[in-house]
Amino acid sequence: MSTMQKDKPKQLNPLLPGYAFDVFLVSGMTPIEKNSALDFVIDRPNGMKGYIINLTVKGKGKIFSGEKEFTVEPGDLLLFPPEAVHYYGRADDSDEWYHRWVYFRPRAYWADWLKWPHEVEKVGRITLPDSHLADEFDSLFLGIEETHKEIRPMSEQLAMNLLERLLIRCYEISSLADHTPMDHRILEACQILSASLSAEITIEALAEQVFLSPSRLAHLFREQVGVSIVRWREDQRIIRAKLLLQTTPMPVAVIGQQVGYDDQLYFSRVFKKRVGVSPSEYRKNASPL
Repeated sequence: MSTMQKDKPKQLNPLLPGYAFDVFLVSGMTPIEKNSALDFVIDRPNGMKGYIINLTVKGKGKIFSGEKEFTVEPGDLLLFPPEAVHYYGRADDSDEWYHRWVYFRPRAYWADWLKWPHEVEKVGRITLPDSHLADEFDSLFLGIEETHKEIRPMSEQLAMNLLERLLIRCYEISSLADHTPMDHRILEACQILSASLSAEITIEALAEQVFLSPSRLAHLFREQVGVSIVRWREDQRIIRAKLLLQTTPMPVAVIGQQVGYDDQLYFSRVFKKRVGVSPSEYRKNASPL
């Protein structure tokens, strides 16, 4: 890699190409007008690491092309899981497409709420039946965005709580009450991992505790949670580390040990890769209690 490539600044605007989305939650509004700077097709053939949920509030958008192509209008919700292809933009017969969106890494127990009954190429679809619901959901999306941007120690956690409400409302509206819930053994595995983040539990040992073979556990976990066991545990460790950095004076090395990283340098490297800054920089930039 050249020096010029190394020194190239990060794209900080999630509305423009090149933004890494290497975060646990980010949200906003994309106001696409014909021939404007944002009037281009989003094309991510390999999907993303997390989920995106969006709500069309104005105009019309076009999703996919060819036989799978469909359009969305005000009141239409979409859910893109990590494995789904992203290909969308303003519809050709519309001068605009405004949509609110939230990108997120889900909590484990959200899994059932992330299975929508109507899908096209793995992308979930819900149409809100009336303007009152559309206004409610518009307010929820806006609340998530505004809360996450607030300068306060727990803004991300509060935004995640609003997102949880949004997903539950989607679950209610799509009438998923009789949908098969997450396998109790996967829930138990998540609970075991959450209760012992500092421990190095092997997949074999975890599988034995939930009465599954290692291969079956790995398959079910990815199928129902959306990511591998290793990736999910790392997510939970970083979430916990961020909270400790924000709310306690504990040294970075001690926090690393509490979330499973005995080597401080390795912990700092993993944290920076996932969050974008080092633990010390994250603590420095966090609002004091």
